Amino acid sequence: MCLLIIGCRENSEPFQIKLNSGQYKYGVVASAHSLANTVGINVLKSGGNAFDAAVAVNMALAVTYPRAGNIGGGGFMVYRTANGESGSLDFREKAPENAHHDMFLNNEGKVIENLSRQGALSIGVPGAVAGMVALHEKFGNLEWSGLLNPSIDLAKNGFLVSELQAKTFNRFQDTFIQVNDGDIHLSKTGGWKKGDTLKSTALGKTLELIAREKLRGFYEGAVAEDIVNTIKANGGIISLNDLANYQVVWRKPVSGKFNGYEVISMPPPSSGGIALIQLLKGFEMLQGDTLPHNSALYIHLLTELERRVYADRAEYLGDPDFYPVPEEKLINTEYLQNRFSDINMQKATPSSEIKEGKVEVIESFETTHFEIVDRWGNAVSITTTLNGYFGSKLITKKSGIMLNNEMDDFSIKPGVPNQFGLVGSEANKIEPNKRMLSSMTPTIVLKNDSLVLLTGTPGGPTIITTVFQTLLNSLVYQMDVQTAVNTTKEHAQWLPDKIYFETDKMPQSRQDSLTNMGHNLFATPRLGKMKLILIDEVIMYGAGDTLRGDPPALGF
Repeated sequence: MCLLIIGCRENSEPFQIKLNSGQYKYGVVASAHSLANTVGINVLKSGGNAFDAAVAVNMALAVTYPRAGNIGGGGFMVYRTANGESGSLDFREKAPENAHHDMFLNNEGKVIENLSRQGALSIGVPGAVAGMVALHEKFGNLEWSGLLNPSIDLAKNGFLVSELQAKTFNRFQDTFIQVNDGDIHLSKTGGWKKGDTLKSTALGKTLELIAREKLRGFYEGAVAEDIVNTIKANGGIISLNDLANYQVVWRKPVSGKFNGYEVISMPPPSSGGIALIQLLKGFEMLQGDTLPHNSALYIHLLTELERRVYADRAEYLGDPDFYPVPEEKLINTEYLQNRFSDINMQKATPSSEIKEGKVEVIESFETTHFEIVDRWGNAVSITTTLNGYFGSKLITKKSGIMLNNEMDDFSIKPGVPNQFGLVGSEANKIEPNKRMLSSMTPTIVLKNDSLVLLTGTPGGPTIITTVFQTLLNSLVYQMDVQTAVNTTKEHAQWLPDKIYFETDKMPQSRQDSLTNMGHNLFATPRLGKMKLILIDEVIMYGAGDTLRGDPPALGF
């Protein structure tokens, strides 16, 4: 069935993927820091598989990329083993057992500004260490402790700070001191500059303990007590019982067909997988591939699809262990045909006509994504987060752990936006031990049951739309790996009622065309920091988002 005024092509064949010139045979690692890439490649070279390398890379990012890499947060993994088994691992943070739905409201029922975004009450029970232990125990080949040694060395002996890192650390100096009531290892008198050495002896000792004792080294004993004592001293509610009771969940991934490919992504409590499948199906259903890439009509179509998908996100998605998420309905073809049937290709649909609500602003965000393929064909796509830059900004006193501010990802109050301008409903309300909704979208693509592609990105709510566009770049518009990553992206969600585009990247004539169609445009410095690995039989091609500040992928 073809909808709207975009022409339909009968019996259209999928485009063939074009590949760039960089190629590897035995493994590829793409992450947000070059040292983490090196750590991962060394694990692969020493005979480790992609899951071993994932543990080592995640721990290295906790040291070298402290604004988002972490052991004090959580995340999601989508994987495919060499024998063709696909699955996902949920190590998302949870609400403490003493959390309640109005914990961020005053006596008048109004949201207390910043309480869910900064400081001890904003912290969810961390899942990152449990996630790494779980994936290693199920799939790892090498000894656990050896995988943590590179990160221990980096923490205790230090590494050189880049210019971009120095600027980021300096931006938050006052906040670090305010939240922690004094200096921390990320504080520096006179500010940071390129070439300075960053060390964290406390974090190194914590990693040594985790290397020896695995879960007990984090969720029990001295580190757990330090986490709880730090949080309670600053007005938080996480208990030793919360830490001891934390468990990961192995989940069936969301999957769907697109343009001859099978797309596998993260299920709830991530909204990413369902939203991505909805967007891809909508694009194919409405024959978006007949439109010139990044033309005004192309951006208009993507925006109209995204507004409806994000409205569904606000209404229906939450932790499936607490709320009956209608997954099958939301990705059903008949439902989507009806959902997208009122799109007008000449005129923008006001978000208020899709679903009532009001949001005025979308704020900054930070996450990190990495992905790995090994020589045997094992593949992992992992997105982890502290939520905002440096999470809650609170660091444990003795163990050097940066703690998340994931509680803001709940619906603090139905209809009230979080720090990303995302509005939620009862499905994502705060409840004890519940996992908060996320936009993280680690993704794997197959064709004829063979591994084709891994991708993902940081970016809060923009994760879904940048993954969506990167898949279109690769699978539809035939771009090589680096071009697919570098090409400018746009973002729209249900609310606020705007199209976000990268500053100086959209021609004025295109802006004028979109404005004339009724769209509101807003420039933002960047959208996403994509990672992309493509596999062509035994050859692998990797790309990091070098245009937006990440290192290139590393392979051998």
